[in-house]
Amino acid sequence: MTVTINVIKRILKYSLYPVLAGLVFLSYSNVWVVLATKDYIFKEKSDLAEGQVGLILGTSNKRLDGQPNPYFKYRMEAAAELYHTGKVRHLILSGDNRTKYYNEPQFMRTALLKLGVPDSVMTSDFAGLRTLDSIVRCKEIFGQDEFVIITQEFHCYRAVFIAQNYNLNATAFIAKSMPLHYSLKVLGRELFARTLAVIDLYILGKEPKFYGDKVDISLL
Repeated sequence: MTVTINVIKRILKYSLYPVLAGLVFLSYSNVWVVLATKDYIFKEKSDLAEGQVGLILGTSNKRLDGQPNPYFKYRMEAAAELYHTGKVRHLILSGDNRTKYYNEPQFMRTALLKLGVPDSVMTSDFAGLRTLDSIVRCKEIFGQDEFVIITQEFHCYRAVFIAQNYNLNATAFIAKSMPLHYSLKVLGRELFARTLAVIDLYILGKEPKFYGDKVDISLL
């Protein structure tokens, strides 16, 4: 019995090290991402330069229960506000287009048209499968070295962090979020998403899944 207990203690001891290392890396990654980007993320539109290109990061327009997704609604409202106040002159709608029934850029376009944004100032990026894809394609496909990202605050840090890694001059405008009790699950996922972003950028060297033909939005 004593031998068995000692073996169990040894197993627990050595299995604890990877767990502790993982927690340290998770904490370090999140602190790094936030501290590196916090000065480039703005709540007030008055802090933004005029006439920029805005990049809206996609999310579903519906929740799993079929109800409207407030995160989507608030991103669209923020983007429309920036357009109507002259802070952005053109919007790139970047999101997933996995099936004909799920098309984030088209959902965005429909919502923005209802908010008075002209169709002529919107360009869809149907291959924004992940935040990294949206950021890199904004440069490689749409030719933008400088732009303002539009999403909720928890997402802004990771998005700007990815842009910085590609030497892009990106800022972010914070769209309205939800109360903490509503957002806990999303915020928890974001802690791991930031760590994964560090791994993707500095260890795995991830690239967008799709590139494609370049689009010159200055001509639109």
